[in-house]
Amino acid sequence: MSNEHPYPAAFRSGDLVAVSGRLGVTATGALVPGGFEAECAQAFANLDAALQSVGAGRADVVKVVAYLTDVADRSSLNRVYEEFFAEPRPARSCIGAASLPYGGVVEVEALARVRDV
Repeated sequence: MSNEHPYPAAFRSGDLVAVSGRLGVTATGALVPGGFEAECAQAFANLDAALQSVGAGRADVVKVVAYLTDVADRSSLNRVYEEFFAEPRPARSCIGAASLPYGGVVEVEALARVRDV
């Protein structure tokens, strides 16, 4: 598996940040073992790292889109989401997907707005 992609993990344009889909993979590109909740937690950790790479953080996120290969995992996604984001949480969409890269079961992407203080 190659970790090289023709796009960045996150892209900042002014105060807007778009984070490309983050899977539950390690730095080597391997899916973390442990099923949906482990992959989901890793995907959000990867989202966090992508945000930080462009000077943003969790509190800057305004919208998240989650792709699940089984929408029955939505309640597990909600648990991880509630632990990851403090109130007020960003808007979120959850979409069923037939398949995801590398055989993943969850992928998350985000849109953030960074406000200069």
